[in-house]
Amino acid sequence: MRGSLEILRDSCENCCTVPAKFLPNQRERTRRLQTPCFRRVRTPSSDRRALEQSPSSRFPSPVATAMSAAAAPMSSSGPPTKRKRPSPAPLEPEERVEDDLGVAADEDKDQEGGDKGETEKGKERTEGSGILTSRLFSELPISDLTARAITEMGYTRLTHIQARSIPPLLEGRDVMGAAKTGSGKTLAFLIPAIDLLYNLRFSPRNGTGVVVVCPTRELAIQTHNVAKKLMKYHSQTLGYVIGGNSRRGEADELVKGVNLLVATPGRLLDHLQNTKGFMYKSLKCLVIDEADRILEQNFEEDMRQIFRHLPRTRQTVLFSATQTSEVVDFAKLSFQKNEAQKGTPVYISVHDVKSKATVAGLQQGYCVIPSSDKFPILYYFLKKKQSKKIMVFFSSCSSVKFHAELLNFLQIECSDIHGKLKQQKRTTTFFNFCEAKGGSILLCTNVAARGLDIPDVDYIVQYDPPDEPKDYIHRVGRTARGEKGKGSALLFLLPQELKFLIYLKEAKISPTEYVLNEKHVPNLQPYLEKIVGENNILKQSAKEAYRSYFLAYNSHSMKDIFNVHGLDLKEVAASFCLGKPPNLNLNLSSSASKHRKKMRKLDLGRRR
Repeated sequence: MRGSLEILRDSCENCCTVPAKFLPNQRERTRRLQTPCFRRVRTPSSDRRALEQSPSSRFPSPVATAMSAAAAPMSSSGPPTKRKRPSPAPLEPEERVEDDLGVAADEDKDQEGGDKGETEKGKERTEGSGILTSRLFSELPISDLTARAITEMGYTRLTHIQARSIPPLLEGRDVMGAAKTGSGKTLAFLIPAIDLLYNLRFSPRNGTGVVVVCPTRELAIQTHNVAKKLMKYHSQTLGYVIGGNSRRGEADELVKGVNLLVATPGRLLDHLQNTKGFMYKSLKCLVIDEADRILEQNFEEDMRQIFRHLPRTRQTVLFSATQTSEVVDFAKLSFQKNEAQKGTPVYISVHDVKSKATVAGLQQGYCVIPSSDKFPILYYFLKKKQSKKIMVFFSSCSSVKFHAELLNFLQIECSDIHGKLKQQKRTTTFFNFCEAKGGSILLCTNVAARGLDIPDVDYIVQYDPPDEPKDYIHRVGRTARGEKGKGSALLFLLPQELKFLIYLKEAKISPTEYVLNEKHVPNLQPYLEKIVGENNILKQSAKEAYRSYFLAYNSHSMKDIFNVHGLDLKEVAASFCLGKPPNLNLNLSSSASKHRKKMRKLDLGRRR
């Protein structure tokens, strides 16, 4: 039986009216064989289905080639039979579609889609990731000073959330908005807030007129920086208060008068309760960004107390990437007003603009890896991609710390961000990573998963799976941001965690599988165990990371998937480069919710 490539060379049903073997001379046959259709590999439908399930087998690459042995699909009739797969037609290096996470496979599918595929690709070229509308910032009824700053920032067209939320906000309406991460929510609430202060002629002696509450320090700093650019030509004052900074310095600024204040919940409440001279009774607008994350971090009680201090006669704006029953209840509390001020908030959702939960420019994949192979594969991937900008997510602060120490010891330069770092270090690391153009690796916890607009991130690697699909969405949202943004995401799963894909599919997320090729997994385990075993600092750090991994795993809400009692202790120990499981009292009897609350208070309390 002839191979697929031979069948292809005999005739091409798509664009050749004459079979190649009947062409008049060898020269014509050679020319025809060099056309693009002949350089694509076509296979019988059964082979094509098998290849589509494992795109990495057709286009070897640092991730895909590091991942190809795992299992052939089992059929009901018996064990899998070996099938000789056709060799792809040779591609020149510059012609190969270079993407480790399945771009090549997607391209082939588009080409096979015929006219419909061409139409959709043409539409994508016009609209990019589909977040922009045809409306222009120049059409908004805003001050010339704000419009001038927006032009200098390089923005011309509004995103969907901006086009639908800015007009009612400029009218003074309360707004509850829901939109994907990276959709432009920050400008959507800052532009009306700044124009409100301008129109009311706020000055330092009037105190604070707008408060923006953010769940994390990094997001607060980023929001402050965006506001600073928008207020470049305004006379109103701007400031931010976050945990980790000098409280006395912040108090001095508040007493002088900060018209637009960006804050984290805990530090804002601290100043409301304890800073004499903080003028907030003239507050006109309260903005709550990433409301769902604020609730996750157990700041609900802090927010209730903040509401008691602030004037109830105000405009309230609440943005959230996900809408849960908790967020709805929180919104009802946020929008409470005096009887005379009661009105129905405007609800805006742009989730239905696209059928997928993630943006079009994101290529997503997952691979099934035993615990003992996780670090060698991560090491191999990062070593091959040292020229790229990469974020790697872990489940705990101790795990981030250990892997950063080990990778730097192995001469894979990387930085880290987590809740246990001092604020100055976190801020410096964050800005350094933002400014890096390439060749930068950041290891982090979910503290870096929300709202942060980090330019030009090439890869998101989820070394430890997220707690829920919405956390997955926020993690991968750090790449492929903005119109025409491109990026790739890779999720590591243990064999027993595959059911998590069902929940991802329900959330309209369908990553491609990459199959592990054991030949390409570097045999580093004895070497790594020797390094960690002989270095007391790394050894102690590995033990702490090992312990925190189990505690974090036990805190997963999806117990049917992430069952801590189903983990192999020896394999998990190997993933932290330990020769044998350390003797530790893990105390796994506590409930998941109890542990999560405790860890969040320890981890996130430092950010207040």
